[in-house]
This record gives sequence, structure tokens and C-alpha cells, in this order.
Amino acid sequence: MFRANLTIRSLQSCNPCFVVVIDSALTFLTRQKVLSPSTVTGKSPYFSNARMPNSTLENSPNAVLNKAVAERYRSLPCPDGKVQATYIWIDGTGENVRAKTRTLDFVPAKAEELPTWNYDGSSTYQAEGTNSDTYLCPVAVYSDPFARGNNKLVLCDTYKYNKKPTDTNKRNSCLQAMEAAKEHIPWFGIEQEYTLLDMDMRPLGWPKNGFPGPQGPYYCGVGANKVYARDIVESHYSACLYAGVHISGTNAEVMPAQWEYQVGPCEGISIGDQLWISRYILHRVAEDFGVIVTFDPKPIEGDWNGAGAHTNFSTKAMREEGGIIEIEKAIDKLSRNHLRHIQAYDPKGGKDNERRLTGRHETSSIHDFSAGVANRGASIRIPRGCAEEKKGYLEDRRPASNCDPYSVCEALVRTCILDE
Repeated sequence: MFRANLTIRSLQSCNPCFVVVIDSALTFLTRQKVLSPSTVTGKSPYFSNARMPNSTLENSPNAVLNKAVAERYRSLPCPDGKVQATYIWIDGTGENVRAKTRTLDFVPAKAEELPTWNYDGSSTYQAEGTNSDTYLCPVAVYSDPFARGNNKLVLCDTYKYNKKPTDTNKRNSCLQAMEAAKEHIPWFGIEQEYTLLDMDMRPLGWPKNGFPGPQGPYYCGVGANKVYARDIVESHYSACLYAGVHISGTNAEVMPAQWEYQVGPCEGISIGDQLWISRYILHRVAEDFGVIVTFDPKPIEGDWNGAGAHTNFSTKAMREEGGIIEIEKAIDKLSRNHLRHIQAYDPKGGKDNERRLTGRHETSSIHDFSAGVANRGASIRIPRGCAEEKKGYLEDRRPASNCDPYSVCEALVRTCILDE
């Protein structure tokens, strides 16, 4: 066993590229137990991976990559007048996002200024290989928290070769509903739950051959034995604020490795735009840490909570004095359209939610409609404060965590406002 710290000290002044080669070798030797982690010391940032081998993420390529090296290039100044625009869209699964980047010669202030682009829809489950060009039409622009500066994140609608919306372009019809209902000023707030996984697709921090202790101490928990990967959560929070997303809070959830953040209140179509961008940002942040994000509504079977996207909804009339009457009218309409909403509340027409909406673990039964004040086991919850003030909003607890927010909010507007 040799003393790696002597090697490190002697290389402090060397070419960083050469140092990275040594770093990789030391990391490999440490994992093969040729070196003890305690022998790999030094203050150079190039040796962070070698000093702290992470067995939890040992199979994650992104966790192994040295972020200090990448930062040398990310910090390079961008030439004047050049902007990186990352176009982001929903793929054919209806729940995953894709992205690619182009260079612009101007700083866009709004989506209308950006050019239409295209991509290979046959590689995203959205087109046949013989006619694969699919259009990307920018609809919203955000500051890029990864490239920073004048660089932008661009949310896009997708259209087929014939300029008709792709099957997973739910924004198009949602926008029509929002335009028809705009005089009612619909507000939305969505509570997005998700679970962090390691590369073995197991909840992050869970024992490899067992389970953590029963649920109870984890919700809004504090402490290394109660919550995992708060760094990812807080990095995502900061990145969303930088981007311009109306993120309003975050907390640890009931199942360990499960978290939630809230977006809103947002008016009309912007709730869907902002939630999709926040999901993209979450995936990108977790990618930097070598961790997987899943929005699966029931990632672990058994006595563990699922994940939802509880949707808070109100109209101008609901928020005014005596608005409880309008809230009750909306609940009555929702009770008569339960199946229609269940079909809109996950990308598989209700099949994903069957695993989650069991009547247990703070959910209602998928088969029955219910409503109540402060009742987290109901389809629709009226917050206690709203019941006492006799105005406010309702919370639809049925949407799955992997729902398309455009579909959810469109269904609420068409049922509660447009009476369709």
C-alpha cells in the first residue's frame, strides 16, 4: 500500500488534464480496495471522487464524472451576441421530456421571437421512420440555470408533418379551454411528488437487501436517518427560482426518498408550462448528482405511500366572499364526471392510478368519488381554512404524479367552468 497523499501533493502544480488521469486511477484503485480511502488525501478539487467513494451510486456514470473538470469549461465566457437555447418537449410517452440545444445570434425576450425547429420523431415514439421530421414550436422561455448568462430554456409544443398536434401535445386543447374560460380567471397550484432512485432503480438510501423503518418519521423530517439527498432538493429549488418558475415550497414526503415541491398559484395555461419546465430542471439537477428521478405514482408496492400531483383550483368567484357556494357547485359537477377525470389524470388513462388510489395511504378509492373538509382520504379536499372563511379553493387529490398538467387543468376547466 503506498501513500496516495504524497502523489497528490507532488501533482498539485501539474497540468489538470494529467491530474484527472491520476484521479481516475486512484478512484479505480480505491474501489478495487487496492487503496484505502483514508490514504487518498489532499486538497485538490480534482480528487474529490477518489477521497469519497460513494457505494450507493457506484453504478452511476454521472456520479463518477468529475464536476470540477466540467466547471473549467462551463465558466468560459460566451462570445457577445451568442446564446444557447435549449428546446424542451414532451415525448411520445406523455410523461418524459427530451431536449436539444442550438445557438442563437440574439437574446430572445419571448417565445414568439424564437424560430421553429424540428427533430426525429421516430426516436421519441412520435413518428414513423419514413416520415420522421416533427416540429418544435416555442411556447415559453425561461432563464437557463445550468448555462446561466443570457442562455435560455425553451418549452415547445410538438406538431406532426401535417402541422397537426402530436398525440401527446395536450397543451393545444388545454390552451383553447383556458381561452374560453379566461374571464373566470382560473388559478392552479400543483403539489408535485416524486421519488429519488439509485441506478439499481431502488429508492435512494434504502438498504440493498431490505427496507427502512416504517413510515412515520420521514414526512418533513430532519436528520440524516430520516431524509436523503436534500442537496438535490435545495439545488432544484434554487434553479427553479433562477429560471423564473413560480415554485412556492418544498418538503420531504411520507416515504423515505420521496419529496414534494409546489408550483403556483399560476393563472391559466402557465401552470402546465411551469410544471413541465420544473420537471426538466429536476431531472437535470439529479443527473448532475448521478441520481434518477421517477414520477411513478406507486414506485414501491406494499405499505408505502404513492406519489401524486394534488391540484389546487379556484376561480375568481370562489376566491370572493361567499365563494364556498361556488366551490360546492364545482364539487357537484366533479362528482358527476369522476370517470372522465380519472382517465385524464395519468398518461395511461387511469391504469397508473389504479396502483395508487386504493383508499389507503392518504388516497381515495379510484372507483368512488368523495369530498370532505380537511380529509386527505377524499377525492376532493376543502382546506379547513377555506371552510372557515367560506371562500378559497378546492384540492383535487386524484391526479397521479406522472400526470400531464395540461390534461388535468383542462379537465377541471371544462367540467367546472365550461360545463362540458
